Amino acid sequence: MPLLVVAGALVGAPLRLLVTRLAARGGRDPARGTLVVNLVGSALLGVVLGAAAPPPAVVALVGTGFCGTLTTFSTFGTDVLRLVERGTLARALGYAAATVVLGLTAAAAGYLLASG
Repeated sequence: MPLLVVAGALVGAPLRLLVTRLAARGGRDPARGTLVVNLVGSALLGVVLGAAAPPPAVVALVGTGFCGTLTTFSTFGTDVLRLVERGTLARALGYAAATVVLGLTAAAAGYLLASG
């Protein structure tokens, strides 16, 4: 199983970096990329866990390896702090709330889609 986690991580981590860098092009805020990967990862993990008795190998590869490295709580926290430091408290709070609410919604939608 550990090798499946590593295999998933080999795809998830570089993809997160790519999405974040693309989102930051032209001086835009990289927090957009963080939001995108967190929402996609939440939805995909919801699908995996919503499937009837997902095989442990799929959970290891896709859930732990891929989704675990695609999504990033630490970067999300750093993005929020960076927005606060810039003096954009309302934007920081909106970003934090949107990430939590939309992430939970994406996970629930993925779960319901797979289990329905």
